[in-house]
Amino acid sequence: MLRTISILGALSLSLVSAAIAGPKEDALQVVDRWAKAFSDSDVDSIVKLYAPDALFLGTGSKTVVSNPEGIRKYFEQALLSNRPRGAKLDSSSAMVVSDAAVVVTGLDTVTGVRDGNPISANGRVTFVIGRRGSDWLIVHFHRSAMPN
Repeated sequence: MLRTISILGALSLSLVSAAIAGPKEDALQVVDRWAKAFSDSDVDSIVKLYAPDALFLGTGSKTVVSNPEGIRKYFEQALLSNRPRGAKLDSSSAMVVSDAAVVVTGLDTVTGVRDGNPISANGRVTFVIGRRGSDWLIVHFHRSAMPN
């Protein structure tokens, strides 16, 4: 009986913890997964984080990309060279726009290795994370280089 109560107590605690998590926490988890996929140079995982109709403007983008194929092409070029890669939000703020949309913006550093030498680039980044069904996906992304 005591064991049953302990299991039920643990289950209740985990349900309460899950209920406490809200849109902001869900969106920040997407950003964390994005940074991990970037650092792992995992093109498939990073592309899966974007909604099929996401708007994308990467640091090297010359046009707004609005389809998964274009996002994949961008990351194949960006992540499969100058490895190992890294991405870290140095500071960020999140704004809950609604129960289904969160804006995360901040300053970041991306790293890599070129010709055996470490490289890094500071930038400004904005993610708009939206709930699509039961999933949280990136619906808009913009990164630009830090001005001098």
